[in-house]
Amino acid sequence: MAGLVIANVWRWLADPANWSGATGIAARLVEHVRYSAIVLLIAALIAIPLGLWAGHTGRGRWLIATANAARAIPTIGLLFAISLWLGPHLRGDLAFSLPSIIVLVLLAVPPILAGTYAGVEAVDPAVRDAAKGVGLTSSEVLRQVEGPIALPLILSGLRSAVLQVVATATIAAYVGLGGLGRYLIDGLASGLYAVMAGGALLVAGLALLADLAMAAIQRLVVSPGLRRPPTSPRSTFRRAARSARGGGKQTGPDVVDPSGRHPTTSATPADR
Repeated sequence: MAGLVIANVWRWLADPANWSGATGIAARLVEHVRYSAIVLLIAALIAIPLGLWAGHTGRGRWLIATANAARAIPTIGLLFAISLWLGPHLRGDLAFSLPSIIVLVLLAVPPILAGTYAGVEAVDPAVRDAAKGVGLTSSEVLRQVEGPIALPLILSGLRSAVLQVVATATIAAYVGLGGLGRYLIDGLASGLYAVMAGGALLVAGLALLADLAMAAIQRLVVSPGLRRPPTSPRSTFRRAARSARGGGKQTGPDVVDPSGRHPTTSATPADR
């Protein structure tokens, strides 16, 4: 039975007729990517400035707590509620697209907001003080110091949001929009389980590609020094202990003079 389902799914994906036309896989894929990109852009424009402000000033922490609590709201239930509320007041495709975009933005904001806030808040206060000591203003500290240091966590939050939005954008099909979710809804309504499974595989593959793309962007943008995990005091002590054991009579810091000998190491007969 499982082998038959897999064969049917592969046959559906490999059929060129399913990739062409306004309802083909290629068109649905473009729609899915377009909805996801619009949602992520709106969410980033909302969450990143709020997270930077909250982390820099130490105020507005309730926003992060509220946003995280909002993630517990059922996505489909919220979609139906907003559609019933806004639908009668809107016309055309906007009556279907706007509720879906609002719901997906609410889903994408919390991880971006939390990542941005955590990244800025985690900046060492000594680094902030040093930046202010050289004459940087508060906005310059945020832009030139805190922002670059917080970039890894900002991108991590954005990466999490990308995965959630790409995977959850299928709910747009519940209110009559396109995207890869159409294969799940239409396949279920028609009893075409191969189409459902094929649509699910397409969504999973798109999410995986989006995650790999975000990982590549993160590796390209973030400084290597910020990607390297911080050294723990225990590992530092162990390295110092190994260095001391290798230096013979070494008792002080691991410092060598220009000749290559440790200052506390006795001279060799040849040196004498």
